[in-house]
Amino acid sequence: MNKKLTKWFLWVGLLIAGLVAVSLFSLSVGSAAIPIKKAAGILMGSGSGTEHTILFNIRLPRIILGLAIGGALSLAGVILQGIFRNPLVEPYTLGISGGAALGVSLHILLKLNNLTGLAGYPLAGSIGSLLVIILLYGLSAKKGILKMQGLLLTGVMISFISSSLIMLVMAISRTQDLHGIIFWIMGSLEEPSWTLIKIMLSISVVGLFLSYFYQKDLNALILGDEEALHLGVDVERAKKGLLILACVLTGCSVSLAGIIGFVGLVVPHVTRMFIGKDHRILLITSYLLGGTFLILCDTLARTIIAPMELPVGVITGIFGGSLFVYALTRKRVFVGGGS
Repeated sequence: MNKKLTKWFLWVGLLIAGLVAVSLFSLSVGSAAIPIKKAAGILMGSGSGTEHTILFNIRLPRIILGLAIGGALSLAGVILQGIFRNPLVEPYTLGISGGAALGVSLHILLKLNNLTGLAGYPLAGSIGSLLVIILLYGLSAKKGILKMQGLLLTGVMISFISSSLIMLVMAISRTQDLHGIIFWIMGSLEEPSWTLIKIMLSISVVGLFLSYFYQKDLNALILGDEEALHLGVDVERAKKGLLILACVLTGCSVSLAGIIGFVGLVVPHVTRMFIGKDHRILLITSYLLGGTFLILCDTLARTIIAPMELPVGVITGIFGGSLFVYALTRKRVFVGGGS
């Protein structure tokens, strides 16, 4: 056990070091390059002026939001793949992202910005994702028992319906509104409100904390429902709690940053390849790796064709998809089977 704990602590320490390194790199690169040593000094309060403004108003908020959303999506992916025992399930499979995207699209089409202000997009996305969660639960819960396969199929269908409705909204939108919808759907970490960033970070960290109340349940559930029951797990209660947690993390992430694909699918796979399937370590390491991965992708998105900026969802799709194909060809890692 001591050897295993030592290995886990080493992995956590390595991932934290990687997160710090990527964050410092992200702070230093961009249209206005700032040496890492100077950027670190400014963060410690030894600078002012233009560079101070760039760091604290543009780059640091994106890094914090990248950690919060990347961690939240990866954590949701670990949870959903565990309760469904399906390695292809990701946070967007259940249609939550589709509901959020539809809410934001309608918000743009109806020009509600004047009424809602800066919180308009997150509010509209949250309402859309919440309605999908309520619909999913209402259609899939029979006599207090949550039918997981029915839930998965229902979620996929809701996702298709939402996509069709979004295309309808785009078809009747003006050019200016259409650009806003498309750019939001592709995903972006550009958020001017520190309040919303702090709220998302709090939700993300609290979600990680709450997930550890279910780490033994997740380890049992990957063996199957009957085996989990024999091990003393209240299967239905655990599934409902975990599903609500994953849905909240996904809904909040999509509402604030748009649809950022592949993070919740790829990161859990890569983490299992190197660290294993024990959720006691898988939850925290997936969270750290997800945050690091999204910060790195966002850095590339804003610098690769600077001063123009690519949607971060484009970068996560390219790199995430490539990593997923590599993971499948090099080493098959399934949730409920052998590796």
